[in-house]
Amino acid sequence: MQQELKSELTKQTILNESFKLFYENGFKTTSVDKIMKATKLTKGAFYHHYKNKKELGLAVISLKVQKRVYEGMISPLYQPGNTLTILENTFIDRLKSFPIYEKKHGCPMNNFINEIADFETAYQMALRSIIDEWKSVLIQLIERGKEEKTIRKNISSKAVAVYLISAFEGIRGIRKLYNNDEILEEYIQGLSLYLTQLKA
Repeated sequence: MQQELKSELTKQTILNESFKLFYENGFKTTSVDKIMKATKLTKGAFYHHYKNKKELGLAVISLKVQKRVYEGMISPLYQPGNTLTILENTFIDRLKSFPIYEKKHGCPMNNFINEIADFETAYQMALRSIIDEWKSVLIQLIERGKEEKTIRKNISSKAVAVYLISAFEGIRGIRKLYNNDEILEEYIQGLSLYLTQLKA
């Protein structure tokens, strides 16, 4: 039992440190050697848990990145209340909650998409599954808003969902270019205007 716990802690250490290094330095430039140096573990420990860097990358996407997106952007969409208020609060509150460190480095999922989504089908599928889940839950919420007559019936729920995700991910990337939040504030104003136009 003690050995199992130690093994799981080692695996988590590799996973957590890899996520941090991929986020700060990029996936392609982060070698297994750099990860092992950061974790102070042996290569044997790495290869005991992961066959290669690709398998580790997929684990980081499914266990770290997906969890972040679910907790920050998907789970809040399930709450009861006015649909437009939920949308506004979810997207705006999330943007306002990011510390300087995350504003500087952008969105981990978006960084992966930009760096490796065209590099390997397995990465593409893993990242797409996160987007698909997010999109699906947004569509359900928008459809609920139509039924409750808070959102206009004649809009495309799919189009709104894709637009909201794309705009949010885009501003996370653009913010990396600036040293202050002025661009975020402008985005938030634009988002509020856009959501107002959806009102029934």
